[in-house]
This record gives sequence, structure tokens and C-alpha cells, in this order.
Amino acid sequence: MATVECRGIRKVYGALEVMRDFDLNVDDHEFVVFLGPSGCGKSTMLRMIAGLEEISGGDLLIGGARMNDRDPGDRGIAMVFQNYALYPHMSVRENITFGLERAGIGKAAIEQRLAPVVDALGLGVYLSRKPTELSGGQQQRVAIARAMIKTPEVFLFDEPLSNLDAKLRGNLRVEIARLHRALKTTSIYVTHDQLEAMTLADRIVLMKDGRIEQMGTPEEIYQAPATLFAAGFIGTPNMNFLPLQMMDGVAGDALVRFQAPAGIRSGEVMVGIRPGSFRLSDDARAFRGIVERNEFHGETRLISLRNDLHEIDVAVPASCTPRVGEMLGLEVDVADLHIFDPVTGRRLN
Repeated sequence: MATVECRGIRKVYGALEVMRDFDLNVDDHEFVVFLGPSGCGKSTMLRMIAGLEEISGGDLLIGGARMNDRDPGDRGIAMVFQNYALYPHMSVRENITFGLERAGIGKAAIEQRLAPVVDALGLGVYLSRKPTELSGGQQQRVAIARAMIKTPEVFLFDEPLSNLDAKLRGNLRVEIARLHRALKTTSIYVTHDQLEAMTLADRIVLMKDGRIEQMGTPEEIYQAPATLFAAGFIGTPNMNFLPLQMMDGVAGDALVRFQAPAGIRSGEVMVGIRPGSFRLSDDARAFRGIVERNEFHGETRLISLRNDLHEIDVAVPASCTPRVGEMLGLEVDVADLHIFDPVTGRRLN
């Protein structure tokens, strides 16, 4: 197994710099997820680690050895792609073992490696079939098996579940997590799906515009987003953002009122509140608004309240059934507020 170190990695296409000052240490056995919107650079970074993209600046080390100029086959990595990239004329068995055969590994050794991989992914009954005879989820399991059988030091996953429907994504997400625990292989996984990131990652690397916006465990990034971008990207339903004015160290209106973070006496702040942080209240002093939307989400409902000050999304139990047009009151604890500088976007509390 191996560590992965990125030291000041840069990527330039002509005059366009798409990655800059990317610094990251991935520990042995760690499962790290690169998360972010399309175009943030997460797949580009993964491809540089794999050796499929040239590194414009900085150093990449795997297991302590510099890899910038090494061929992909010499890096001790295996990669699973978004498109399964299976050979349609080969059987499942042949697709899985083809790389080992090309490397000159004997048949007996290949069979010894094949059995546990096939068992782990439940592919035994499909070995004689062609990829066109398999579902999307089965094909992706074959692609994962092809990577596993190489016994790599580092697994790289480039949005491997994005072509699958929701149920298959959930099933394969569980399988990938189980395999990681069993194999204890260092893994880097790219996705734009925050649910995948939150459920799979030991640590999330949240990216924006070719740089790292925040790193941390899923709990750390969810509970204490470092920037407005992180707060808005992580969490479903989305966080509410309220612009409030500080006056003499106090900010507030009918919904929230709080003391300013240290060093701030006046000016505007942006306050973030997650929909699940609100409580419905009959108190006459509570924030009051008209219900404009009521969406049933299974165990919860998402309702929207509006008045002259704010429009607020609130997550409530499904048993709560307010009518559109009804007036409701809301309360929220100051401890549940996320306070940001609207200019720099940095967290203040």
C-alpha cells in the first residue's frame, strides 16, 4: 500500500492555469474523495495522479517516490472510469484477466487472483458472458474487478457510478465501501455527488476553480463549512443565507439576533441556517411567514415560508402538514448559525 503526496501541483493549458498550488497528503489505507462542481479540476487532478495528464508544476509522490515522469503502468495504480471501457468482444473473465495476461503472468497465478475478486463482487455466474449481456451495474463491477485483480497500491475512481440509476448507485456505493475495508487500499474517488462523498470518504477534498476550498471529514465540512461556497455546496436541502447588518456589535431581525463575532462591530454579514435547524413555534415573538410551498420528501417535508424580510426553507417531520397560505412561526438557536464575511466568503464564527 502507499501514501500519495501532491506538492504544489499545477496544470496549465497554454496560457490558462486550471490547477494551482494543490497540496495534499493521502495517508496509507485512506479513502479520500475529491468533491466539487463540474469544471472544478477534480478529474484533471486524478488524471495527473494516474499519469494520463502531464503535470505542469510541482511534485507528485506515491509511496515516497517521485512520479511526475513515470508511465501510468509504473505508478502502482489502478483506475476505474465513468465509462466502463470494457472490450465488447471479450467475455467477463477475459476482460478481468486481460491486463495480467499482457503482463506475462502465468495462468495458475491468474486463476488464483481471479477467484477472490469474482467472489467479492458476485461475478461468478457472469464470467462467460459478454459485456453487452450485462446491466450497467454489472458492467461497472467488472471494471472494478479488472482494477482489483492488479492488486494496486492506489485505487483511483473517476465518477464510477454517475451512469447508473439511483438504486444501483446505492448498491455499488455499499460494495465499494465494503471492498475498501476488506482490501485496505489507498483510494482516491472523484464525484460531484455529495451523498457519495459523505458516505464513502474518510476525508473530503472540496474543490473550486482548480484549488482546494476545504478539507476535512464529512462531519467537519457539514458542521463547520469554512466558506460560503462550502456551506452552499454541502447539505441537502440547501442552506438558507440571510444578509444581516451589524450595528454596535449586534446583528438581527425578527428571525435571529446575536452578538457579533470577535472584532466585528458594524457592516454586513451573511448568516447561514440549515433547514433542519429551525423549530416551529407558536410564540408571538417568533419569526412569522406564509407557507408558499409544501413538498413531501418521505420522512420529512420541505416547506417554504415568506414574509417581507426573508424567504426560508424549513425541513419538518412528514407528520407536520401545514397548508399553503397558512401563517407559521419559526425559532432557531444562535448555536446553529453559520456566520460568513460576504466579501471574502470566509467563516467568522
